Amino acid sequence: MCGICCSVSFSVEHASEDLKEDVLYNLRRRGPNSSKQLLKSNVNYQCLFSGHVLHLRGVLTPQPVEDESGNVFLWNGEVFNGVKVEAEDSDTQVMFNSLSACSSESDILSLFSKVQGPWSFIYYQASSHSLWFGRDFFGRRSLLWRFSNLGKSFCLSSVGAQISGVADQWQEVPACGIFQIDLNSAAVSRCVIFKLYPWKYVSKDNVVEECANDLTRTPAGLPACVSVVANEAKLYLSKPIVPLNKKLPQVPLKTHCGNSCSVPGSRETLDAFLTDEYMKKVVQQFIEVLNVAVKRRVLCLAREENLTSKEVLKTCSKKASVAILFSGGVDSMVIAALADRHVPSDEPVDLLNVAFMTKRKTRPPIAKVERKQQKLPNIPSEEPYQGTAVPQDPDDAEVPDRVTGKAGLKELQSVNPSRTWNFVEINVSLEELQELRRARICHLVQPLDTVLDDSIGCAVWFASRGIGCLVTQDAVRSYKSSAKVILTGIGADEQLAGYSRHRVRFQSLGLEGLNEEIEMELGRISSRNLGRDDRVIGDHGKEARFPFLDENVVSFLNSLPVWEKVDLSLPRGIGEKLILRLAAMELGLPVSALLPKRAIQFGSRIAKLEKTNEKASDKCGRLQTLP
Repeated sequence: MCGICCSVSFSVEHASEDLKEDVLYNLRRRGPNSSKQLLKSNVNYQCLFSGHVLHLRGVLTPQPVEDESGNVFLWNGEVFNGVKVEAEDSDTQVMFNSLSACSSESDILSLFSKVQGPWSFIYYQASSHSLWFGRDFFGRRSLLWRFSNLGKSFCLSSVGAQISGVADQWQEVPACGIFQIDLNSAAVSRCVIFKLYPWKYVSKDNVVEECANDLTRTPAGLPACVSVVANEAKLYLSKPIVPLNKKLPQVPLKTHCGNSCSVPGSRETLDAFLTDEYMKKVVQQFIEVLNVAVKRRVLCLAREENLTSKEVLKTCSKKASVAILFSGGVDSMVIAALADRHVPSDEPVDLLNVAFMTKRKTRPPIAKVERKQQKLPNIPSEEPYQGTAVPQDPDDAEVPDRVTGKAGLKELQSVNPSRTWNFVEINVSLEELQELRRARICHLVQPLDTVLDDSIGCAVWFASRGIGCLVTQDAVRSYKSSAKVILTGIGADEQLAGYSRHRVRFQSLGLEGLNEEIEMELGRISSRNLGRDDRVIGDHGKEARFPFLDENVVSFLNSLPVWEKVDLSLPRGIGEKLILRLAAMELGLPVSALLPKRAIQFGSRIAKLEKTNEKASDKCGRLQTLP
């Protein structure tokens, strides 16, 4: 995880004015281990590069990096597959060396077509006076752009800072391909023209999929002096996933339930599916591909970095390197069970469980907080601690996700009783929510601005901060998670019909309509979720990793016909995410396998905390910065 930024100016008086202190502060929070700036000046333009590194693997490589030819590279990504990166290597340096060796546009596109993993990047190619930038196919890493002074300057950054009353605000760079700009031409013409190299699918027979107009995914709100055009050579990036299998059954589907399912939606229903040899084989294949995805995401980090931390209570000999956004639902349970296979056995795993308390709270008496004397962790001054680690009334924090989370903890403990599972209870008061939304979260969620973005953004920010308590039989202890890597289950609902709108489409348009909905959900996940979640989690100097959006996992699920993944003729808690529920059964998690989908804004009760009559799609005034 890194904070990367490049401020481009075509006139001396506007040089670097986008790189203000508030943006730099937000970038530094993302990359606390190294900060560096580099200025590249030319007769016609000036580029100020700013890199802020969170060190996770290989040798710490300060950014930006520059080679002997004057090329400059900023990288915010993880290479999990496709390009060879040894355990001791820095993927930043590997990618930069590969880029420096590229002699043509097609070489650059070929390189990024190979990379599997989340990324955003900015690359200055000195010989051609070109600036290249973009995000991965799913948009798992944030990249924003901002244009000002009628095209005389623009800025690219992992994160921005919203200013009340300012017209030229940050917008997300669309994850529709890689962009390139000729800086000399832009300076002379006074027009900012980006060439787009879009994603296209290439079949095994080397047939190129004719995509719909990729430019339709670029934002409509660009200034008049800025335009996006297709590259003249019609070059493209190869999509890293196979197209969705939209095949429909030729004959009515047989039910796996039969007479063995006395109660629809019961464990017997799932057991009946697993008696089918073909279905059991498909489930095992799914577990294996997801297992590899989780393995890559829990092993690609430098564990020796985590051996000392004054902020974490010494509950065991080792500190957690990996945390999971944890509700006890089937998504987070399966991820936890698979992570357990690969995280070293003597290393704890942090399960981050967030609850928003509906009653106003003040700091409770110490006697009620702890049965053993413990000091609260050091909290940065800009994050005032409201003393809500433990509520006065424990029932106030027993939100739905806390209840299912505790049940999930017991199930994981039964699967592996020797593992230390740190169930971190993160309790947030209304006062703390409002204060930190105003101070931090509103700048991170933007440019997204709906009620839904507010609820999810705030819930994920507090959960990933990892400040809460550990409740054991002996004590209630304050705790701050040391984990730099946070696994999240996002992507499961989009691919496996986890939302209620999937059922609506299925009921009105059948499997054909369901296929269209699933395709649409995955196509818009970059703009709807992932940039926001990356900015929110990265604000704590931590990195979000998304196993369900591993390229091989998505390709495997896309290859299956829809009826092998879901069965929406079955009730909630069974039919949606069916293949994942069957995987949970195979992994020894029968309780969580039967839990119906519950969105984080309802499971954590943040949606009940303030205005309860809002629609999720309404513009949220609470996210607007004050003048």
